[in-house]
Amino acid sequence: MDTVTPSIEFFSGLSEELSNVSLRRNAQTGVRNAVFTFRQLRAIEKFQSFTKEFNGELRLIDEEGQMNIEPTGVKFIFGGDDGDDLKGVECGFDLVEDAHWERFMRFMKRYAAANGMDYQDR
Repeated sequence: MDTVTPSIEFFSGLSEELSNVSLRRNAQTGVRNAVFTFRQLRAIEKFQSFTKEFNGELRLIDEEGQMNIEPTGVKFIFGGDDGDDLKGVECGFDLVEDAHWERFMRFMKRYAAANGMDYQDR
C-alpha cells in the first residue's frame, strides 16, 4: 500500500492544519464525539466563492483511503478589538459505531505522527 500523508479537507485538494483535537464519550449513550479545532481555515474563502463544491462533509485522507464525516456542528470563534477577527473554528462530529471509532483513531495516530502532535489523556 502506498504511503499517503494524512490530510483533513473541507474541499478536495485543500488541506487544513489541525490545531487541537478533543475526544469525548457520552456516559449515558456511549456515543463518541470528536471536536477538531483549527486556528486558521484555508477553506474560509472557498465557503463564500465555491459553496456548490462543498458537500457538507469533512474528508479525512490517509493510506487506508478516505473517510467522509458529516459534522454535527461548526463553531466560528471571533475576537480582536472589534470582535470580527476569526480566531479559530471548531468542527464536531459523532462516531457511533466501534468500527468507525477504530478507523478514526488509526487516522489520528497517522495524522499526529506526520504533524508532530502528541496524545494526552486528561
